Amino acid sequence: PLIDVGDLEEFAIRPAPQGITVKCRITRDKKGMDRGMYPTYYLHLEREHGKKVFLLAGRKRKKSKTSNYLISIDPTDLSRGGESFIGKLRSNLMGTKFTVYDNGVNPMKTTSSLEASVLRQELAAICYETNVLGFKGPRKMSVIIPGMNMDHERVSIRPRNEHETLLARWQNKNTESVIELHNKTPVWNDDTQSYVLNFHGRVTQASVKNFQIIHDNDPDYIVMQFGRVAEDVFTMDYNYPMCALQAFAIALSSFDSKLACE
Repeated sequence: PLIDVGDLEEFAIRPAPQGITVKCRITRDKKGMDRGMYPTYYLHLEREHGKKVFLLAGRKRKKSKTSNYLISIDPTDLSRGGESFIGKLRSNLMGTKFTVYDNGVNPMKTTSSLEASVLRQELAAICYETNVLGFKGPRKMSVIIPGMNMDHERVSIRPRNEHETLLARWQNKNTESVIELHNKTPVWNDDTQSYVLNFHGRVTQASVKNFQIIHDNDPDYIVMQFGRVAEDVFTMDYNYPMCALQAFAIALSSFDSKLACE
């Protein structure tokens, strides 16, 4: 089935159609003076016969105390004030917890009681835990995303303070209108002496960064998967109820996580 992108901004936050895997690819561009430290990441939708459709670009901001990625629907304009700014990914100081926002207003930066509709939405939170094997084994990820209502639309989560955030809800076990996902635990393979997941041909290179995100109730339904196919090329596939912006930001967090290891 051909996935119609149409309006990029609308497509990026629209959940994947039910029953269809949206297959994408991320390329990492390290060219230029500071790109080694601040590469740009490009997300493309894969079409048949090798055609690709540009979806999103992401890049780390330089002057930020914590990791802070801007995500844009224009591959050439990655500025905060630009028309194309669609969302951002921000980490805590440790680099172990990340939150994904849309382009709404930060409630801390405004004094007036704004209408709720212009406050920024939280689209995902990602938590990385070190594992008992230290850096050698697979990382443990928890991904918290807003739940879906009866019409299969995303519940709007627009925190006004830190007690209402996705991370706070998750930590306080208040998971009423959110979905908690985890990475699928890889299985040890004696032949390759490594932990492996079955990506059904979508991932060709072993890497600790490869992951699949599932819900504990249905471990065979892959909500999202991400893995390396070449030095700077990765596949990223996602399914309902995730959207492109959520999945891309989760992938960016995995490049950044301090617990990541090459």
